Amino acid sequence: VFQGRILARRLVGQETRYEVEVKTPYRHRFPLVAREYLWVPNTCGCPPLRVGSEYLLMARRHVNHEHTLNRILLRDDGYARPWTPREHRLVREAARHC
Repeated sequence: VFQGRILARRLVGQETRYEVEVKTPYRHRFPLVAREYLWVPNTCGCPPLRVGSEYLLMARRHVNHEHTLNRILLRDDGYARPWTPREHRLVREAARHC
C-alpha cells in the first residue's frame, strides 16, 4: 500500500504501464524506490488512473515462474482510490492495528 503520483501512461501489448512517483509507502513486503512502474493487466483504462493525479494504491509483487520478471501489478481486485488527507489518516490508523 502506497501513495503515488501518476507520471506517465503507456500501452504495452495487452497491458498498461504507469510510471509512478512513490510519495509515501504505508505497508510493503518488498522494497519500493522513488519511481516505479505499475502494471495493469488490461488496456481498457480500468482502473481510471489519470496522469498528474495522486492515488492510494494497493498492488502486488508479481514474479513469473522463471524469475525473469519482477514487477508491481495492480490486478482487477486491487485498490486504487484518489488520495485525500482522509485516506492518509485512515491508512495510518489501520497500520497500527495490522
